[in-house]
Amino acid sequence: MEPNQQELYEYARKRVKQKKRVYFHFILFFVCSFFFYIINKWLDVDPQDDWYLWAITAWAFLFIMHFIKVFVTESFINKKWEQDQITKLVARQERRIEQLEKKLENDNNTTSTL
Repeated sequence: MEPNQQELYEYARKRVKQKKRVYFHFILFFVCSFFFYIINKWLDVDPQDDWYLWAITAWAFLFIMHFIKVFVTESFINKKWEQDQITKLVARQERRIEQLEKKLENDNNTTSTL
């Protein structure tokens, strides 16, 4: 397998693993939310406080953050975006080096003529 194909395969494998974890997280969230409700209401574990709502809300927030990271952020800030940013930074550094070399060359020319 060529190195480029290997890299594409590894990236695809990583994305599938991330998506799989989000799906598992959702199933776990759904099942545990149901159990929180049962424990709080049916088993009478501190039923007057409705603590299960707070637990479900906190977990829902974490799930939404996980979902956004995998399906939104990773869609925009992916391997291609990373390569583009590296290319831009390298080009900027090369331009800066050229400017500094020209300045140094001009400074050397002016001091040698004096």
